[in-house]
Amino acid sequence: MKNLGKNFFFVIVIFLVISLLFAAFAKPFEKEEVISLTQLVLDIEAGSIQSVSVTAGELSIIYKEGEVEKISNKEQDAALSETLLNLGLSKEALAGVEIETKKETGILTWLGPLSFILLPLLLFGFFFFFILRQAKSGLGQAFDFTKAKARLFGADGTSKERITFKDVAGLKEAKEELNEIVDFLKNPKKYLRMGAKIPRGVLLVGPPGTGKTLLARAVANEAGVPFFSASGSEFIEMFVGVGSSRVRDLFSTAKKAGRSIIFIDELDAIGRQRGAGFGGGHDEREQTLNQILVEMDGFERDATTIIIAATNRPDVLDHALLRPGRFDRRIMLDLPDINDREAILKIHGRGKPLAENTKLREVAERTPGFAGADLENLMNEAAILTARKNKLHIGQEELLESIDKVLLGPERKSHILSKKEKEVTAYHEAGHALVASLTPHGDPVRKVSIIARGRAGGYTLKLPSEEKHLKTKAEFLSDLATLLGGYAAEQLKFKDVTTGPSNDLEKATEIARSLVKQFGMSEKLGPVVFEDHNEPMFMGKMGFETQNYSEKIAEEIDKEVSKFLENARKQAEKILRKNKKTLEKIAKILIEKETIEQEEFEKIIGKKQNKGT
Repeated sequence: MKNLGKNFFFVIVIFLVISLLFAAFAKPFEKEEVISLTQLVLDIEAGSIQSVSVTAGELSIIYKEGEVEKISNKEQDAALSETLLNLGLSKEALAGVEIETKKETGILTWLGPLSFILLPLLLFGFFFFFILRQAKSGLGQAFDFTKAKARLFGADGTSKERITFKDVAGLKEAKEELNEIVDFLKNPKKYLRMGAKIPRGVLLVGPPGTGKTLLARAVANEAGVPFFSASGSEFIEMFVGVGSSRVRDLFSTAKKAGRSIIFIDELDAIGRQRGAGFGGGHDEREQTLNQILVEMDGFERDATTIIIAATNRPDVLDHALLRPGRFDRRIMLDLPDINDREAILKIHGRGKPLAENTKLREVAERTPGFAGADLENLMNEAAILTARKNKLHIGQEELLESIDKVLLGPERKSHILSKKEKEVTAYHEAGHALVASLTPHGDPVRKVSIIARGRAGGYTLKLPSEEKHLKTKAEFLSDLATLLGGYAAEQLKFKDVTTGPSNDLEKATEIARSLVKQFGMSEKLGPVVFEDHNEPMFMGKMGFETQNYSEKIAEEIDKEVSKFLENARKQAEKILRKNKKTLEKIAKILIEKETIEQEEFEKIIGKKQNKGT
């Protein structure tokens, strides 16, 4: 918009200049009378001529009566007086007329006649200049796109948003590991005296949103060094050689800065195993990766530039990146536990008007599996919801409602169910909740609702009461029965099923297949893994699976998967038949109130829910 306004201004200026030149040099539009030299002689003899001005070959004649102006043309290469005397004019009459000869000098001599030629040329020149300017800008961009697009933070050891380890909740082990990097950047001589090699690179591995980028920023601020941040995808372009050039430019800039940190986010975008794409070992991505390897090997022993990279797909990275001398250290970032989640919520609650009744511990209990980014989004959604309600403080109600929104999406208020659909949905969700609460190893039901959110027409929110890092076969079987609880409830109540359980069936089938193929939990097939994790990669290991077993085994796998699913359906149906009255009660309350919270649900089923043991 800025360039557009500037160009428009130039157009207006050129237009005004052209208008002024036309006004200055264009002849008047009124037509002047032209007389012959013979008529001029007669008029002079009659005494009606006051003066005659001679300009080049043109005569301007002023008459006495009303100062009328007429024009005429004189003979070339002859004086006007001589010409008039030859035409019969007397000397006495000629002496009575004032004859003035004017000479054209200066710029007006040639600019005037050429104005109609110069003005179009000037206009053409302006447009040519404009086009050339645009082309020059494009050419500049063409040469500039080989420069690295890394963003610089803390060039003087400071930044607008100063993030330190105190601003990063949890991740205790990761911060301890990175403290060594900070100490090295501050005091490199201490390590060099011991003959210690400087770590080339640090690889941060963890699920999305666990704080990999945040932690890297904190390292740079703790050490007080410049921080060059770039994403892996920024190195890849359509043109061959651009990525390599950007890598060289980035590393060259960082080396000039002295002690510094290069951070490459989403390393798997350029660090996938080589030789797997259509271009063999010569495509643009692989050339970029090769250049990164070369630059990391080119560090001197006492170099003080450290590369920190982040990825959530370490399994697809090229082995050359992970060998000693390159990414020497790999730091795992796990999802936060309940204490870490509470601490993260407190950090993101800074500057927000939280009500006195807010219990961040309860929110932390309800958010297992949430990453730091999810919790930040939760607090932001709660703030937006509070503002929408015109409240002054963020309360517990807004925080709990935001959990559902982050997990499942916003309420679909326009999704209005018919009476029959509402009844089917109520029994479906009641089936999920009842089976989950009555299976021996099920997780406690926190909330049941038939309010549509996201793609779900209703939902049953069940969350573990404590953190789990391992999962037993019994717990998997409980999950299967819970998933099929809605299917069994529809069949039991209406003697038919709808399309509602389709997502449940998809999830259940995936779990059952994992039990057989990945976890070795099939009694018939035994502790065997039927998935090859070392298969050759093609196009970054996307969408291709190698079958390393016979067709007979494949048939047995399908039978075992079906067996797991059928047993889960029978278990769910058995629970629901035995507790049919409770199922009816839950469904009726859902139809009436649409939502049942944990305390009310436990009163309905008549007992405290199991704790997942």
